[in-house]
Amino acid sequence: MRSHYCGALGTANIDETVTLCGWVDRRRDHGGVIFLDMRDRQGIVQVVFDPDTEEHFQLADRVRSEYVLKVTGRVRARDEAAINPAMATGEIEVLGKELEILNTAVTPPFQLDEYTAVGEEVRLQFRYMDLRRHEMQNRLIMRSKITTAARDFLDAEGFLDIETPILTRATPEGARDYLVPSRTHPGQFFALPQSPQLFKQLLMVSGFDRYYQIAKCFRDEDLRADRQPEFTQIDIEAAFLDERQIMAITERMIRELFKAVLDVDLPEFSHISHAEAMERYGSDKPDLRIPLELVSVDDLMQQVDFKVFRGPADDPKGRVAALKVTGGATISRKEIDGYTKYVSIYGARGLAWIKVNDIDAGLEGLQSPILKFMPDEVVARMMQRLDAASGDIIFFGADQARVVNEALGALRTKVAEDLGMIGEGWSPLWVVDFPMFEDDGSGQWTPLHHPFTAPSCSAEELTANPGEALSRAYDMVLNGCELGGGSIRIHCRDMQEAVFRILGIDEAEAEEKFGFLLKALQCGAPPHGGLAFGLDRLVMLMTGAHSIRDVIAFPKTQSAACVMTDAPGDVSATQLRELNIRLRQTREEAAQDE
Repeated sequence: MRSHYCGALGTANIDETVTLCGWVDRRRDHGGVIFLDMRDRQGIVQVVFDPDTEEHFQLADRVRSEYVLKVTGRVRARDEAAINPAMATGEIEVLGKELEILNTAVTPPFQLDEYTAVGEEVRLQFRYMDLRRHEMQNRLIMRSKITTAARDFLDAEGFLDIETPILTRATPEGARDYLVPSRTHPGQFFALPQSPQLFKQLLMVSGFDRYYQIAKCFRDEDLRADRQPEFTQIDIEAAFLDERQIMAITERMIRELFKAVLDVDLPEFSHISHAEAMERYGSDKPDLRIPLELVSVDDLMQQVDFKVFRGPADDPKGRVAALKVTGGATISRKEIDGYTKYVSIYGARGLAWIKVNDIDAGLEGLQSPILKFMPDEVVARMMQRLDAASGDIIFFGADQARVVNEALGALRTKVAEDLGMIGEGWSPLWVVDFPMFEDDGSGQWTPLHHPFTAPSCSAEELTANPGEALSRAYDMVLNGCELGGGSIRIHCRDMQEAVFRILGIDEAEAEEKFGFLLKALQCGAPPHGGLAFGLDRLVMLMTGAHSIRDVIAFPKTQSAACVMTDAPGDVSATQLRELNIRLRQTREEAAQDE
């Protein structure tokens, strides 16, 4: 129907007759001449109808916003005074000769421009309208370009695009599974995959030594700005490569994506161990654009009688750390109270602080309610260790190391955002040498990544001291956001069984849940590993969006619902009977209980 996209026209098309199809972005009537701004996914162009084409002029007079039109006309240069430098097509316009209204439209539920202040709930309810906005179309176009560039790169590197099942069985990967009842196997359930992890490992055993997939994954978990119940991964696995080689390939892929899509040359990727990241930044995905670091002061606090500090300082699992904010002494007491409430989200029971008003005045130049609990010598040594200067503020965390790291790590980012301390550009890094396991608080070990990650030690060493074992895992981090995580996998049955035992999975349970994998590991499984990038998160970063919901065509809300289709929804009694399911509570009953 069309010969050109609206936004693709330019001065090279002057004097051409073109046919355009699209939506009316805006209609204006100026002294008997009607101007229609027509919009499609490529952009906007101005179409002019004058009374000389009487029939079509009268039709244009009936047109309103969001009508769907087909227009044929001649491209001409605008008068110099009418050139619009804010439009890509601002030097030309189309003199309309023929007009066909393909469909009318009711008044839009909200204004379709980048300045619309409508709430997200309304945007999601009318998502098909929201997606007409230039901002949203650009994001989805960029998403398409990113996936195309990723496919091109991986194809060129010899990776094969292989699909893995969506209907599978539940596996422990850290979140709840979405379950699908089986009609043909009464009382049994499929699970939607949290990742293609086991299948891609089996592909390595099968001899397909380089695999990739743009894979849909599902996790039934509490949502945040960067989480969705269904999300997309650029999933990669390779055999006969070690972690250094896999990291090199995937780093090169990300570099080429940024160059191809944004024309950006990423700087050198830093490498930092997990232990160092937690020690210095309180996070395993630190934003290195922020010039703030945590400093441990446990040894100094072992010399004070103040139990709030002394207790964690003496506890092998505790930590006392300081966060110096350069120039932060201007932060008000009200703002400090706000930060205290903020860190409580992460389990912190308070937020101690010292303002450095005048470093040269010694103790007299410091302001804090905790100074009376600290010997002068300890305070002096602490100021020296932190390289404190006049105008700084120092925040303290004292608790279990996990709580201190999470609280001060989050505070580091929050304060930097509030004070405009986050640098420009991109700061990529690799975080390596993750612990194999972490204590879940009850004395039970859980995998820091997943139970198929290979340790960097022998099975005997792993069994003897699981808390000290490091894994062969690696995460790619960009601007404080984890882009992707991966590891070298276990490829020997003996090692996999040793990991299962440490995790409390006995032989019978391992055989019942993972018997197919254990058998495969006995059939000549090669050394292999991989990495999965969060595509939604990558697109969010590259487009500058604030939530992955803004880079997914039809996302779910924070409560994992689709307000446009009203999903999840009720099903009929007949369907439930076929699935051998009886509801304990209907949606209406659940709403009444709330």
